[in-house]
Amino acid sequence: MTSNSQPTGHPAASTLGELRACGHVQQSVKRELRGNLLRALAAGQDPWPGLHGFEATVIPQVERAVIAGHDIVLLGERGQGKTRLLRTLVGLLDEWTPVIAGSDLGEHPYEPVTPASLRRAEDLGEDLPVAWRHRSERYAEKLATPDTSVADLIGDVDPMKVTEGRSLGDPETIHFGLIPRSHRGIVAINELPDLAERIQVAMLNVMEERDIQIRGYILRLELDVFVVASANPEDYTNRGRIITPLKDRFGAEIRTHYPEALADEIAVVTQEADLAAEVPEHLVEILARFTRSLRESGAVDQRSGVSARFSIAGAETVAASALHRATTQHEDHAVARVVDLEAAVDVLGGKVEFESGEEGRERDILDHLLRRATADTVRARLAGIDLSLLVEALEGGTTVTTGERVTARDVLAGLPVLGESDVYDQVMDRLEAHNDGQRASAVELALEGLYLARKISKESTGSGETLYG
Repeated sequence: MTSNSQPTGHPAASTLGELRACGHVQQSVKRELRGNLLRALAAGQDPWPGLHGFEATVIPQVERAVIAGHDIVLLGERGQGKTRLLRTLVGLLDEWTPVIAGSDLGEHPYEPVTPASLRRAEDLGEDLPVAWRHRSERYAEKLATPDTSVADLIGDVDPMKVTEGRSLGDPETIHFGLIPRSHRGIVAINELPDLAERIQVAMLNVMEERDIQIRGYILRLELDVFVVASANPEDYTNRGRIITPLKDRFGAEIRTHYPEALADEIAVVTQEADLAAEVPEHLVEILARFTRSLRESGAVDQRSGVSARFSIAGAETVAASALHRATTQHEDHAVARVVDLEAAVDVLGGKVEFESGEEGRERDILDHLLRRATADTVRARLAGIDLSLLVEALEGGTTVTTGERVTARDVLAGLPVLGESDVYDQVMDRLEAHNDGQRASAVELALEGLYLARKISKESTGSGETLYG
């Protein structure tokens, strides 16, 4: 199995005869997936790049399903990485596979299935033209919507072909849908319960007998497809359900979950967030803890879940706030600080569904859980550093001013002098702060921790500034 990053050159065979001469061996898509997975595991390679937190739970189940040759349905709340996992399956396909050049369904030259390809194979023999298809072209994905039709997934009679003089009973009048066109590949259906039940019925033959039925007649095409799907285990929107006969045809039903370890939650944010400015690790940790607290809160509708997109969007919003400040205040380094977390809360509330009894308290709940996440991060990151001299200086009447328009340099310039104490250096060393932006971010975390521990006060002014004192 080669890398899925950049295609390399495909084999040179261009006819059926040349393909046979080079010793090519045909195998079904499920055998191909199984063989490549086993070779990757034997070589110590990771077949599932970019997936965090599934190593001991979901991944072993998926690997067993692939080895068994089972079609798979993933059940899990939103934002658990179901689609990413399905797309990763592409990396288990051969990089290049031969197809009959010009065929609608990408049939293997050794095994044509449509009437047109069968006729060409008989007429041309060993001169049947061969093309090569990259594995990225062998994965088809459909987001199920209530208006999806049988024609979309299976196919329908093409009226243009009928007007050319063919009869309605002629198999060549059919325009094939997504599943037949995924022949010798992977077809993924996201949010499967959204398909109308009559559309799900149309998939039954594809899943079991591997043939299709269109407009009352059967085409035995011996389809070779690996069918995967995703669904919410408890569809809280009541959009639909997976009908029992279709559910029975999936060989593996696998439950996904949110990251169980904080490190995995942080890794997902770091990997997926497209940041416009630097977001220090301690702020990413706060957002990860914040997200996890929401998932455990009784005030949040847990049937809906709190997606990983919540913390990802939070990190991107915090970075945007930092870049906005750096641009308007002419800072050299755009670095996010604790003060920027307020901007994230302002825009993220709509991504959380609260229980009906919490109406009107949504912002209070978010603020409380954010404070708790910040306090937990302070304890984890700054444990053992004695900040008592800073507290004494602030008790003596000194204040530290910060805010969304206060530059990092101004924050640092306003810090009280602590004599020969190296407490600031300890904080900055612990948080690996080197430039002004990083140093101001580190100091703000320490100040916020003292405030949350009720050792200093915090006051917001009407001009968007925050005073610690």
